[in-house]
Amino acid sequence: MDPRYARAYPQLYARHWWWRVREQILVRKVETLLSGSRDARILDVGCGAGLLFDALEAFGHVEGVEADAAAVSRSGRWRERISVGNLDDEFAPAGPYDLILMLDVLEHIAGPGHVLRRAGHLLRPNGRILITVPAFTWLWTSHDEINHHVTRYSAAELRALVAASGLVTLESQYLFQSLVAAKLFVRALEAISSAAPRVPGIPPAPLNAMIQTWFCGEHALLGWLPFGTSTLAIAAAG
Repeated sequence: MDPRYARAYPQLYARHWWWRVREQILVRKVETLLSGSRDARILDVGCGAGLLFDALEAFGHVEGVEADAAAVSRSGRWRERISVGNLDDEFAPAGPYDLILMLDVLEHIAGPGHVLRRAGHLLRPNGRILITVPAFTWLWTSHDEINHHVTRYSAAELRALVAASGLVTLESQYLFQSLVAAKLFVRALEAISSAAPRVPGIPPAPLNAMIQTWFCGEHALLGWLPFGTSTLAIAAAG
């Protein structure tokens, strides 16, 4: 992640409509996957400063692994729960997990199959992996560049990656359907402009709240549509 983006990220996560909608969707999905459990073991891969931990702790014991030591240093009360490093053979947790989160992680990794395979080995029987990635390479913009993305995934491409990693996709869907038009508009503007990538800003509070309400409603009513700007999948050991 670009250092400018990294500095802005905590405020974006706390206030920007996109992150607020995303967290609502994810927490509801976690609650469904864990069937209301309050003692699950959860691992958040690429957790940054553990910004999702406050919401996840309602479901049980939360841990994280993060390669960026600077991000971990800003994690406050969660610092002791986060291992600095990668999800590889050197990561040795105390036990297996009921749920492993990989939220906008795989798109940063060239050849991410080894990370998925390692996650599969760390699951309890009937454990699940919750994955999100940005959708469709034809939606690539400077936002991907400032985030140091390697690629974007369609649902079919993500399912193929999961299968090649020895896992099974139980479900997949797209998120933020109506944002596709805005992304295509930005892509068109960038095709005729040489402006440098910019860190996103937070809209004025009333507009921010209005957009947040729109996308929450959209997900509830139109989440089945076969397109969007993010792809979500649930995987399990094969």
